[in-house]
Amino acid sequence: MRFHVSCALEYEARFPSTLILNVHAQRTPSQTILDETFTIDPPLATTEFSSADSANRFVRIESGAHRTLVVNYAATVDCDVHIYRAGDVAVTPVAELDGATLPYLFPSRYCQSDRLSRLAWDLFGDIGNPHAKVVAISDWIYDNVEYLRGSTDSMTSAYDTVTQRTGVCRDFSHLGIALCRALNIPARYYSAYAYELDPPDFHACFECFIGGSWVVFDATRLAHLNGLVRIGTGRDAADAAVASIFGSATCTRVEVACQLADRQSFAPIGRRQLSRSGVASTDT
Repeated sequence: MRFHVSCALEYEARFPSTLILNVHAQRTPSQTILDETFTIDPPLATTEFSSADSANRFVRIESGAHRTLVVNYAATVDCDVHIYRAGDVAVTPVAELDGATLPYLFPSRYCQSDRLSRLAWDLFGDIGNPHAKVVAISDWIYDNVEYLRGSTDSMTSAYDTVTQRTGVCRDFSHLGIALCRALNIPARYYSAYAYELDPPDFHACFECFIGGSWVVFDATRLAHLNGLVRIGTGRDAADAAVASIFGSATCTRVEVACQLADRQSFAPIGRRQLSRSGVASTDT
């Protein structure tokens, strides 16, 4: 499935600052970038780099004496996902997880799975099928946490979200990750461009390692699981933030788009299908 994705970000800097942006679509075996552009106004030198343990693509920008920066990114991306039969998925014992997957079992800054263990086992411990277990977690978050813009900030954690019962996609994802890890299911944060997201914005979901694949879930139910273009993955939002700012710079404008490319037909995978099907990446 091919998508056109783009974003326009504007920043106001009070004094020279460093911005590290993560807005580029990932290059992976399941996600091919057919073309892309990245520009900054005024033109500034940039440094591109990737983290050692992920395919996240970062750009470092030094604002210098400039007070206003406008960043534009656009790409055409071909995405390949695997739709699997949920009933066929088996539990992967912790003893069989490889070294690259094990870190996604551990508590992290925003996903305190150790503090949510009792809640997770009380609510979901009796569900055997791992896919059904994560679907139940997503449903519980959707039913018990109100999606409310402006109700949380960059310091809000999964424990805060389960306590105050409000949040945005970032918070829904952190809570899903924490509950999965508490149940010995590796889980990671997933930022993306999302087709038909309303209103358009960067979106956060989470992935779980079940049945030997990374499977995507969205507790907000705002995005199509097979309509996502991956930007970043990590233990939580600290590893895959759209922007990390060192200095004093404020984002004054965000415009995000994800559109279906020409001659593409799209059949969304929604909540109804999740009882029998899942959406998995072909990447490891």
